Amino acid sequence: MSDAGDAVSSDLLLGAAEVAQAALVYDAGEAAALVRRLAEPPPGRRWTAIGDDGGVVMASVSTRDPAVGHLDLLAVHPRVQGRGRGRELVRAAEEWLRIEGATQARFTGNPPCYAWPGIDVRYTAAACLAESLGYERYDVAWNMTADLSVDLSVDSEVARLARAGVAVHAAGESRERVVEFVREQWNDSWAWEAAHAAGLHYAEREGEILGFAAWGARPTWFGPMGTAPTATGLGVGRVLLRRCLAEQRAAGQSDAQIGWVGPLRFYSRAVGARAERVFWLYRRDLA
Repeated sequence: MSDAGDAVSSDLLLGAAEVAQAALVYDAGEAAALVRRLAEPPPGRRWTAIGDDGGVVMASVSTRDPAVGHLDLLAVHPRVQGRGRGRELVRAAEEWLRIEGATQARFTGNPPCYAWPGIDVRYTAAACLAESLGYERYDVAWNMTADLSVDLSVDSEVARLARAGVAVHAAGESRERVVEFVREQWNDSWAWEAAHAAGLHYAEREGEILGFAAWGARPTWFGPMGTAPTATGLGVGRVLLRRCLAEQRAAGQSDAQIGWVGPLRFYSRAVGARAERVFWLYRRDLA
């Protein structure tokens, strides 16, 4: 069975969450949250959930690039694995994407609302399925893992910034202003994540926002974060990062995934994060 957009049934989503929790062994603790997040996408996104007898696939198309369709989540319950269910679900998702006007399907995250950047290499069966269906691997992405048991204190650094006229805050009532700063400095995708983040921190000087950091827009992960050119060399990013990670620790996490990482060296030096999860990005033209 399948539904699209606002018509999706609660029973289908409940079944999808149960299947995902059983199948996604490296993400079982947040599988249900991922399904809920994918079912609450930003404006301008068309999406569907297709499920049948122990399997589920979620797919989407965004107005940002309507020719590209995304396979956002694919899971097959262990009790029915090895019976071709994953192949059937991918084909069904591809057909929906064709109807929606997509000319290419990708096993990649559809920012800003996504589960993973691509296929985690540890889900080897999923990578093998994609390749057997004619998908080509065209890129690679990675996450870093931050151990939250390390020292995340920033008191001395916050005091140093204060002497330079820089104040650091949790967004609170200023969230909309921070979101607008993110939109102006970067893009709508990051702004959506900032708006939907569980935690959002920012730094400002004389009313001018200098940088931000967020966590929880993608459940349990850190990001995005960024600093304005005027903040270069102040050490704002390190402070904002550590404040977010400390909140994640207070929320009960023992570690945090820093998603879709660019600057490896920054996170390694700031909190001792290590590159760990690797994702292969796949695509196939739809005939």
